[in-house]
Amino acid sequence: MPPADDVTEGKLLLAEYDRIKEEQKTRIGFRDNLLYFTLAAITAVAAITVESGQSHLLLAVPVISLVLGWTYLVNDEKISTIGCYIRDKLGPRLAELTAARDTVFAWETYHRDDANRTTRKRLQTAVDLFTYLALPMICVTAFWCSRAAHPLLVAVSLAQTLALAVLGWQFLRYTER
Repeated sequence: MPPADDVTEGKLLLAEYDRIKEEQKTRIGFRDNLLYFTLAAITAVAAITVESGQSHLLLAVPVISLVLGWTYLVNDEKISTIGCYIRDKLGPRLAELTAARDTVFAWETYHRDDANRTTRKRLQTAVDLFTYLALPMICVTAFWCSRAAHPLLVAVSLAQTLALAVLGWQFLRYTER
């Protein structure tokens, strides 16, 4: 362990930066894989449903979408929060300590100034809503149109629909502009 004299506030801030960038990178990989995993799980449920002819199995899709969608959303929010923390707190503090003339960790703001960023964010939100809201609602609607639509299962599907609406609202609410 280095002597206490070797530990400076600047070194601590740089170490913190390294750790939270690593966390951000890990969360980005996990979040992006959740999208693929969700699509694979929905496809698997749809294939099993078609193969077995048991349309009530489609009600597994909203559950999958709710759990994985919420996990996706929470990770996405943490990724954005890390970037905000670096831009608003960590970078300015390190710039103050070093008397830097330019922005410290400039990438954190530079990549946000892209002219196409707003369009990309809107398209990503559309993909997220399609994956985590529209696909499960298509499955619920298919279930409602089937002969397996018994009152108890219809009640379950209505509760799922409400939960999906809440998830969709959260996606819109947390969409970074």
